[in-house]
Order: sequence, then structure tokens, then C-alpha cells
Amino acid sequence: MTELAQPSSVPDAETYGRVEHAARQAGLIVMGALHPHRVAARQLDTGTLILLGAGPDFWPALKASPEWRGPDPVDRWSTRTVGQMAHAFGAQAYFPFGGPPYAPFIDWALKSGRTFSSPVGALVHDTVGMMISYRGALHFAHELAIPEASGVSPCDTCAAPCTTACPVGALNAQNFYDIAACHNHLDTAKGQSCMTGGCLARLACPLSAGAGRDPEQSAHHMMAFHPS
Repeated sequence: MTELAQPSSVPDAETYGRVEHAARQAGLIVMGALHPHRVAARQLDTGTLILLGAGPDFWPALKASPEWRGPDPVDRWSTRTVGQMAHAFGAQAYFPFGGPPYAPFIDWALKSGRTFSSPVGALVHDTVGMMISYRGALHFAHELAIPEASGVSPCDTCAAPCTTACPVGALNAQNFYDIAACHNHLDTAKGQSCMTGGCLARLACPLSAGAGRDPEQSAHHMMAFHPS
């Protein structure tokens, strides 16, 4: 189990960096931060919210954890890991699962200025592209110093290969997500490449390589999405 440094008496100007460091130690990355009242975020109107997602070291950390040997390993690992961080930093933990009601992670992500709607409707992040996996968030009661996000979508200057990568057009720029077409394709022999390596449309995003995603991790998520 990763031991998290206690941030007692740490100036607010240093807290964000310490959260980043603790996240990396645990296998997570900071995927955005916001002051909810300044951006009219849903559900929260005070303090600071820091969004956490799966980083390149997430998969080995998960497989080495006690949660890996039981049901729902990703969510149980996230609950423990983000919960430990919340306790260490004196923050409130939120998770994108466990509802209804669900915490409004999509709204928070879009309000962070680092996540945007892609041409096919799915979210795209400025460093991990469309391989997004939010695992939790930390809400601080007071405002912390956080980096200023560009607020500029990477899709603005992209040729949008995501719009043509899906073999059956389940993700496209006209109708967005045709979930029935996706599931039907995954039942075919040709759909097995998506099952074992991940969604081809999401992988087509040039920024998705920044996620450092292990194909085994993508296969795990695909199996959860489309059980055999």
C-alpha cells in the first residue's frame, strides 16, 4: 500500500504540487482543477476541486493491489486510493461511480478547461486524448493556487481521425454514439481487435498515446462494457 505524505501546515500554494506528487505515487494523474464558484460548476460552489484519473502506472498498481483479486477491482481500488488521499489532505472525496445520484464529473471535466467535447461527442483531454478514465476527485473547502488551463480544445487544430476510425461508424460526427452498432460489431470476429486493444476511434486521437495505456487495461474495460 502506498504511504501518502501528510501535508499538515503546508501553504496552500504548495498543496496542488503535493497532490500531483501523491497522485503519481499511487498510479494516478491530475487531469484538471477548478474553483467551482468561478465556473458555475454543478453541485459545488466553494473551494477547489482537483480531478484525478488513471495514469501510465495505474494498471500495474491495480494488478498489484488486494482489490485485483475481487469483484469490481477498478472501483474498489479507486475508492481506497482516492479515499486515502482525501484523508491525507483533509479533502472530500468524490467518485464517478456508486450512484445514482452520480457526481457530475462530465460537467466538472468540461469546466476544468482541460477536457472538451470531441467531434464524435466523446470527451477528449489535453494530454491523454480520448483514453479518459476519471477515478475520483478531491474537494478542498478553501481555494488553492492551481495552474491556469488553456481552455483551448486540441480538436480545433486536429484532422479528426476519430470520425472515420470506427469500422461500423458507431462513433461519428453526425449521430455521435450508436451504442447498438458498437455492441453488434463487438460480437463479430472483426470486432475482436476492439475488444483486445480498445476502441479504435478513441485510439485514433493523436493525444491518446499520452495516456500510456496498456492494451490489457483497455481489454479489461472493454470486457466490462461488453461482457461475453
